[in-house]
Amino acid sequence: MAIPKYDVVVIGSGPAGATTARVAAEQGLHVLLCDKRQELGAPIQCSGAVSRHGLESAGVEPSSEFVLEAIYGFGVYNTAGESMILDYRQFKPDEYGAGEGQKPLGFVVDRRRFDRYLMTMAERAGVEVMLKTEALGYQPLADGNCEVQLRHFNEEIRVQARVLVGADGLQSQVGKWAGLRTHIKLTELASCLQFVVDKVETSGLLEIVTGHQWAPGGYAWVFPKGHGYAEIGLGVIRTMTAKNARQHLDHFIKQSFFKERFSDCRILEIQGGGVPLAAPLKTQYADNLILVGDAARHVNPITGGGIHTALSSGVIAGNFLGEIVRSGINPTKKNLKKYQDLWLEDMGNKMWQLYGVKKQIFTTKDIIQRDEMLYRTMSGYFSPYSEYKNIIGILGY
Repeated sequence: MAIPKYDVVVIGSGPAGATTARVAAEQGLHVLLCDKRQELGAPIQCSGAVSRHGLESAGVEPSSEFVLEAIYGFGVYNTAGESMILDYRQFKPDEYGAGEGQKPLGFVVDRRRFDRYLMTMAERAGVEVMLKTEALGYQPLADGNCEVQLRHFNEEIRVQARVLVGADGLQSQVGKWAGLRTHIKLTELASCLQFVVDKVETSGLLEIVTGHQWAPGGYAWVFPKGHGYAEIGLGVIRTMTAKNARQHLDHFIKQSFFKERFSDCRILEIQGGGVPLAAPLKTQYADNLILVGDAARHVNPITGGGIHTALSSGVIAGNFLGEIVRSGINPTKKNLKKYQDLWLEDMGNKMWQLYGVKKQIFTTKDIIQRDEMLYRTMSGYFSPYSEYKNIIGILGY
């Protein structure tokens, strides 16, 4: 039986994988997208905040299919509750708002519906999709292709591709097959937990609370969820505390300056997981292989935000793959390096810079000084004048 042949095989159908597959297909490539899950977007491990500009620059129009709540700015708080309110409805009232001719700054999305929407876009672009399909390994071949081993509904199959794309998330198994160092240190992995709650008022802002007292090594948050719901959560670095994320979240809800606001809240859902606050991988490519999104640690090293960076890396990867496959260039490690160079130029260099800022903050031993540094950094980071707008994706001008 003939082995199916593709230009590109993508492992992992999250925002980075689905976007890479779609953009590559739009470039005329024959693409296979695989995911071991049967339900996209699950389990939910993030708050689901993404900018309007980040969506639109990736060719994704905001839709009621996945949007839960419009966002118009940020509230950044220090340990004691002093705040910097960055409401873009005040900065640019003609542009940002809910009125005619105005637009939101960003959105909180339903991750299950959002991931399904992105996969639907990929399918409509011509991508072949296989769910319940586990990737088992890959092997570069002498003719410039590679062979990919898959298990689809307990049946082991083989396919060939010019390039394999690892979009399989944190500590990518695909990357490990190629000898890439995808392991992440415990000191740079945030343990995150959030509650979806009722009876907590929000005002269209993403609220971020800094301070070791509430979230050692990370921060706490209160995000609108739509339909009167809110997300209350936090991320902590377990090497910086003897308590787990649940204990810290309980403490934040019951003891913080928001305790009166939270006093009547009702927990409707619990979500959690690990989020990298680490540097991008130094090498994100190998023979016949590239990594995108979380698999390459394309995650903001201070906020842990990864949706915008995943979409952006998917666009870069998809366009690059279209170029290299159509040109007939052999996809060796040397030739695939250009993908990482393009990514570094677009946003990666700023991510490395931000990682340096993060490292400086959290290696500061004095807790009061560290708290002040984080509060000051977060306040400047989300301002209209931030130098990191390519990473945030939240600024549309």
